[in-house]
Amino acid sequence: MRLDELPKSQRVEDRRGMTAGRAGGMGIGTVVVLCLIGWGLGIDPSVLIGGASQLSGGSQTQQQQGLTGTPSDETGRFISAVLGSTEEVWTGVLAQHRETYKPPTLVMFSGATQSGCGFAQSAMGPFYCPNDQKVYLDTSFFQDLERRFGACDVGSKTCQFAQAYVIAHEIGHHIQNQLGLLPQVQQKQRAMGQAEANSLQVRVELQADCLAGAWANRAQAKWQFIEAGDVEAAMQTASAIGDDRLQHQAQGRVVPDSFTHGTSAQRTRWFMTGLKSGDVSSCNTFRTAEP
Repeated sequence: MRLDELPKSQRVEDRRGMTAGRAGGMGIGTVVVLCLIGWGLGIDPSVLIGGASQLSGGSQTQQQQGLTGTPSDETGRFISAVLGSTEEVWTGVLAQHRETYKPPTLVMFSGATQSGCGFAQSAMGPFYCPNDQKVYLDTSFFQDLERRFGACDVGSKTCQFAQAYVIAHEIGHHIQNQLGLLPQVQQKQRAMGQAEANSLQVRVELQADCLAGAWANRAQAKWQFIEAGDVEAAMQTASAIGDDRLQHQAQGRVVPDSFTHGTSAQRTRWFMTGLKSGDVSSCNTFRTAEP
């Protein structure tokens, strides 16, 4: 993956090395337990953490603030380049539909931090918070992709494109939020049982995968940044973080009703759908009988 031509974003907030404190009076151990429970049940860990924080009398409104701009280190520059390319791509796409793109901020942190959606901990993985319209990323997740999930070959340069896919997926959620899809889905989920709500969430996540593919298609047409092996690494990543594979690795069995992101095959297929077409209209995961 070539970075030299990609525009750099100023909307990177660096909180690495900052102390997060406690999540509404909860210790780190409690947060980790809630993350594990949420993952096992197919529930967004931030929901459990937020609820527990309220019960313990803690506040979720306290926000940290790091330095915002283009970081000077290698990881920070990489993230800035990927984010900058998403800003330019989605500004153009939404303009075609007479919409003004409002770029999110990406927060880099280490260990834990506060977010507009409650306490963010590295065990939760990267996520988008619609409350403050920020993407939260513990940069150690990039190492997890290689060593823990086997999402790309350790030390390979192609891992960068796999990492870019993860960032672009979270930006896809921002697109969904700006267009009003996320609030609609959340409203419907409140009236559903857990299995139905999970099934709807899968469609949300697969659409974000497709939007990540559409970004890659349009960015490639503009900057020719994809190199040999990059697409294969992204497909390997999409497969490695499928619900079925992660559940089988963690507990030796698969519980489809608890899926929240889609199977390895689904995630790979929808990413490639966006990558091949570059057309946002091809990413309507809500109109298919089976995602």
